[in-house]
Amino acid sequence: MPTLYTIGYERRPLSEFIHLLQKAGIDAVIDIRLRNTSQLAGYTKRDNLAFLLHEGFAIAYEHRPELAPTAEILDGYKDDQDWSVYEDRFAMLLAVRQAETVGHEILTRYHAPCLLCREASPEHCHRRLVAEHWTAHIPNLTIVHL
Repeated sequence: MPTLYTIGYERRPLSEFIHLLQKAGIDAVIDIRLRNTSQLAGYTKRDNLAFLLHEGFAIAYEHRPELAPTAEILDGYKDDQDWSVYEDRFAMLLAVRQAETVGHEILTRYHAPCLLCREASPEHCHRRLVAEHWTAHIPNLTIVHL
């Protein structure tokens, strides 16, 4: 039975972040953020995180922007804070992009992949929506939020 993990880095020290990945046996971090090169990303800035995970912990890193919302969807949510509208718009985008194809590909290559986004909780985060989209299309997929 395949397992998909998710994690957010907000308010999480690097030591805790790495510990959670190691404890779960994560072999790949799949970065699904639209914007991941800002100095505000701290230790999760794309190139820094890729280097750290690979060199320090033998964890693969992939940036998969096709699993991120468009700037229009993300900025719209930041403006109006209407989560139900965001969910609907993002669900349509995942369907159009056939995000389940990416899920099958990732789950074929990795034993324990982990979707990465910013938000501490998966409740109002698109990583949960991606994971739920995959469970609707990939039989027996289990989701674990770290």
